[in-house]
Amino acid sequence: MRMRFEKLSPSQLIVSFYFFAVLISVALLSLPIALKPGVEWSFIDVLFTAVSAISVTGLAVVSTPDTFSTTGIFILMFILQFGGIGIMTLGTFFWLILGRKIGLKERQLIKTDQNQSSLSGLVILMKNILIIIVVIELVGGLLLGTYFLGYFPTWQEAFLQGMFASVSATTNAGFDITGQSLIPFAHDYYVQTVNIVLLTLGAIGFPVLIELKDYFASRNTRKRAHFSLYTKLTTTTFFGLMLFGTLAILLLEFNHFFADKTWHESFFYAFFQSSTTRNGGLATVDVSLFTNPTLLVISGLMFIGASPSSVGGGVRTTTVAIILLFLYSFARGRKSVKVFNREFEPEDILKSMAVMSTALLLCFIAVIVLSITEPFSTMQLIFEVASAFGTTGLSMGITPELSPTGKMIIILLMFIGRIGILSFITIISRPGADDLYHFPREKVIIG
Repeated sequence: MRMRFEKLSPSQLIVSFYFFAVLISVALLSLPIALKPGVEWSFIDVLFTAVSAISVTGLAVVSTPDTFSTTGIFILMFILQFGGIGIMTLGTFFWLILGRKIGLKERQLIKTDQNQSSLSGLVILMKNILIIIVVIELVGGLLLGTYFLGYFPTWQEAFLQGMFASVSATTNAGFDITGQSLIPFAHDYYVQTVNIVLLTLGAIGFPVLIELKDYFASRNTRKRAHFSLYTKLTTTTFFGLMLFGTLAILLLEFNHFFADKTWHESFFYAFFQSSTTRNGGLATVDVSLFTNPTLLVISGLMFIGASPSSVGGGVRTTTVAIILLFLYSFARGRKSVKVFNREFEPEDILKSMAVMSTALLLCFIAVIVLSITEPFSTMQLIFEVASAFGTTGLSMGITPELSPTGKMIIILLMFIGRIGILSFITIISRPGADDLYHFPREKVIIG
């Protein structure tokens, strides 16, 4: 068994680790102490919940507060933590505690799991990620828990709700133990603002948070830290998509859902729903009340997802940015793609095209199959598929009604969304599989 694992590529090992993490999650969520008395559920529902938690998606086939005991909620929080910051981050933490040396193989796994381009500085990266995320979650838990003292009868319940909400928002998990997501706080702008900040910090990318930390730490020193191309590109795209989503929802729902709303109600409804499409999965409104054009916009934003090396899934922000910049440069007749006084590597452009093409094909096939097996409208299925692939967790309410076949398709999409399309594509690749020969080249008609 050890020899077989040693022959696997880093991508294949990462997929194997996440598969075993799902099995462990299934076992933990099946424990009697994790469930409320009298609760019984099928294996497919346990598996669906486990994958949804490991992939930090938030799609649910059962009611979380009605199914899990307090112990089960803590188990679910642990799984969300495990899935959110990545298997290799926690793995590195345990390796360091045990005094194990982080060798080349482990660094290759970290590189693959966090979608990094270099083997240098990975252990420090893992330490920084763990510290930053835990600090964010604790601060968020204290802010929400203290505020929830006015909502819940006991301080224990208030801080349990606050801590779970903080972990769920920071890991962009989309799970809730209120039973209604954030709909009870639709007019509480404090709760919404804290959640938006937590969602953003989790989805914007770990390297961005680390570079921000280094930048502020170097403000009083002679050597000022500088932001990388990745940080500039993903941050610009991230907030550009958030702004686009807010404006699109406001305009499309102006004479519909927002017709009887005040300006600040409309703004916060649109702003929160746009923010949560970055992989949050929490909602302040039943999204099925929106019109089809709005649902299509939200589906597109969920399909794009969060930044690379973050808690989120989807095709990722940099993929979309590179493709758009490539199309602009191609239309202008340029041979290279330039932005922020830098040029992209041709390999990164090819990877972006491969990721986008594979993701579109995968979701297209999923929608077709689901339209055969499920009795729901095409819009509902598109929304569900985009939410699963983007590991977002928003739903029009059809998730519990899916057939076993439909649930397995959504499970597969959530799993692929978590490991990443690039890892999914490279599962079948072999190291050093270069072409041994070439044929004569010939032009073909395109377009």
